[in-house]
Amino acid sequence: MNAMRAEERAKLKGGDDAVAWVKEELCIGCDQCTIVCDDDAIELYDTPLASPIMDVDVNRKARVLRDPCTGCKLCVLACPTDAIIMIDR
Repeated sequence: MNAMRAEERAKLKGGDDAVAWVKEELCIGCDQCTIVCDDDAIELYDTPLASPIMDVDVNRKARVLRDPCTGCKLCVLACPTDAIIMIDR
């Protein structure tokens, strides 16, 4: 299983022609992507929680800033929910 995962990650596109993208529905606001991003290209923003069951004041999501993103893929590798993907710039 780990070998398959490593192979998938090795195939990730990156570099100047790619930029990270956050799938909001998968983002849990854990802040791991902002910690590993050396380019300050990711910010967290507050959004209303979609669940009526949980009483949480703040629900945070990540957002990638396209211009400072260098396509290094560190955020993709750090995301525990696979909410960040690389797309063509």
